[in-house]
Amino acid sequence: MNHTHRLSSEEIATYVKVMSDPTRLLIIKLVSKKEYCVCQFVDMFEMSQPSISQHLKKLKSFGLVEETRRGQWRFYSLNTASDAIGIVHAIMNQISDQDERYIELINKERPVDCG
Repeated sequence: MNHTHRLSSEEIATYVKVMSDPTRLLIIKLVSKKEYCVCQFVDMFEMSQPSISQHLKKLKSFGLVEETRRGQWRFYSLNTASDAIGIVHAIMNQISDQDERYIELINKERPVDCG
């Protein structure tokens, strides 16, 4: 991946700040692997749908995740075209796939059943 766009120190600090929340950080880790529905995050994180939606809204507003609508449901994936993708990958590479909380979330994952 060869990005010629360089970010300013302020831009980098803003992206790092957005990702500094543990829930948002783990959402990014999850969507860096595959697409997830909001309903899956609600179950996995054991949080209310409005709380999960606020985290996703913030990530989307900074261009870190992409949203796809299917009917009334919204699915999220990593925005690989983001200006911050280099920072995202650098941070995600520091989170082990054996991270206790990450494994806990993966183990709670269920197939999409948003009905």
